[in-house]
Amino acid sequence: MFGVTQKQVERLRQEYPKGTRLQVTFMDDPHGVPEGTVGEVEFIDDAGQIHMKWENGSCLALIPGVDGFRRI
Repeated sequence: MFGVTQKQVERLRQEYPKGTRLQVTFMDDPHGVPEGTVGEVEFIDDAGQIHMKWENGSCLALIPGVDGFRRI
């Protein structure tokens, strides 16, 4: 999510509060989290990236509009 506004960041923070469980469906990163991996939202930074604590131990962030994910 590039050129994100503060309003968009606040909307993401309301939609995905800390502890929300998400499953990655696609990550645009050659070393990304494997499809199907589940994790919990830790926080959303000012750039709109969703920082995660993945069940496989990874802590890569999701980028809305680039990476695919769904709430579970």
